[in-house]
Amino acid sequence: MSDRPSPLADPHLVFDPGVGASDARDIVILGSTGSIGTQAIDLVLRHPDRFRVTGLSAAGGRVALLAEQAHQLRVPTLAVAREDVVPALREELSARYGAGEPLPEILAGPDAATELAASSCHTVLNGITGSIGLAPTLAALGAGRTLALANKESLIVGGPLVKALAKPGQIIPVDSEHAALFQALASGTRADVRKIVVTASGGPFRGRTRAELAGVTPKDALAHPTWEMGPVITINSATLVNKGLEVIEAHLLYDIPFEQIEVVVHPQSYVHSMVEFTDGSTIAQATPPDMRGPIAIGLGWPERIPEAAPAFDWTKASTWEFFPLDNEAFPSVGLARHVGQLAGTAPAVFNAANEECVDAFLNGALPFPGIMETVTEVVAEHGTPRTGTSLTVADVLEAETWARARARELTAKATAEARA
Repeated sequence: MSDRPSPLADPHLVFDPGVGASDARDIVILGSTGSIGTQAIDLVLRHPDRFRVTGLSAAGGRVALLAEQAHQLRVPTLAVAREDVVPALREELSARYGAGEPLPEILAGPDAATELAASSCHTVLNGITGSIGLAPTLAALGAGRTLALANKESLIVGGPLVKALAKPGQIIPVDSEHAALFQALASGTRADVRKIVVTASGGPFRGRTRAELAGVTPKDALAHPTWEMGPVITINSATLVNKGLEVIEAHLLYDIPFEQIEVVVHPQSYVHSMVEFTDGSTIAQATPPDMRGPIAIGLGWPERIPEAAPAFDWTKASTWEFFPLDNEAFPSVGLARHVGQLAGTAPAVFNAANEECVDAFLNGALPFPGIMETVTEVVAEHGTPRTGTSLTVADVLEAETWARARARELTAKATAEARA
């Protein structure tokens, strides 16, 4: 581990993008109709003196909600990935705005969120799900915005590209685990860090053996015991792929070697992660499970937002448990460490293959253990990844395209064999 400042998240550094100079901080929310986006808007509506939303982006599947958000916040610019929904979005906006009141500008198409991410503002919250968030991440960094990063996939698949653009303190992590590490690391110097401990709820299948996971259904996997999230992230939590991605993310954000990153199962999800220092002290960040706390860190740092999320009621008894990770039942974390150490295009292959396999599982085309079995095979076939300073966005996209196609081929083959 280097003693130099991380080129990414560092709680001791505050990046100033030099825009949005008024008292209210101008922000853009990417993925506004998703879980992170809707909770961010809840936070903004409760603190109108601190935040002003200048842009919202969404995929386009929930135009009524997007129109309502725009009207509530009086947002000047909207972005939708699907051009075909623009007429419906205009209709929804017209139904909410008064006669003669100007409607928001609408950017449409696959590059709309990327264009919005580079617009004039103080902070861009990237709450998009999946590796499609990479281009907006790069655009926000390139435009000199503070990036509140909830889209872990963009950092994981484009690690060298993101690190090359990011200035010290420019990225503030919004994942609950990395927001926790971000705060705990403020307790000491980098030279004093012995290891970081990433906590995992264990998902809905904590305690089950590998054999017991063979027959679980999508309904079972979507029943997360603690968090309410979108389907892809919820399935990733059930396989613990999400935790594997977070290990890679921690390595990239904080320049911590993989051997100094540990995962521990904590079912209550009260302690969101910990930092162990060389003197034996462990600093833990703890709150009741609620993503509005990490979102508030991302949007408001270095200031804390009052009443951002509920605090503990210490008049009530509670039990906090910690268990070692079962790597045999959940091999995803070990595989993630492997692809993280390979670096280059390997994390992109891992993530893309997993997204395809999750989709296949949700559609009944793949059993639950088949998700990681297929991802492992795709990673092995990928072999030595392209790496180093020569890595480009085109390389990442090419690796993802191949991984998705190969995962679909292997899934189709497994389905045919199961029916034979």
